[in-house]
Amino acid sequence: MSNTEARSIGRGLAALSLIAATTLLSVPASAATLPDDKEWLMRMVFCQGEGVTMEVYLPQSVVFAKGGMRAGQTVAGYYTLDLTDANKGKGLEPVRITMSADKKFITVNQFTRGLPPTTIPVGGGTVDFDQRFAKGAKCGPFQAQDPDYGNK
Repeated sequence: MSNTEARSIGRGLAALSLIAATTLLSVPASAATLPDDKEWLMRMVFCQGEGVTMEVYLPQSVVFAKGGMRAGQTVAGYYTLDLTDANKGKGLEPVRITMSADKKFITVNQFTRGLPPTTIPVGGGTVDFDQRFAKGAKCGPFQAQDPDYGNK
């Protein structure tokens, strides 16, 4: 292939990329759809560390299922690590949350980062999430969205 042919192909690909980008950017906001109610998330655990907070979210379909999470059940949820105080922002990452067979602990598996799973007592306690930022975090009880949480 000559240099002229390569440049011609390169210009063609650049033009095609521009057309694709323009098409995607011209989609009206009204075309966006909201997630259905099975995808809504609720905060179930709130943890406070030194200059950092962590939260665990579950789909509301699991939260409001009869009896809540079943013993031994694993569900997909999300975990936030809020490093705003350290000027690093607040990330949201997918996790797997498992209720123990005796319903005394939940386990948060941060599989996307390859971190060891974190076990949190359902009644709350001190745990280590991330060895860099989230050691010795004090977690409230599971289902901390309870409006009476902290007032008991």
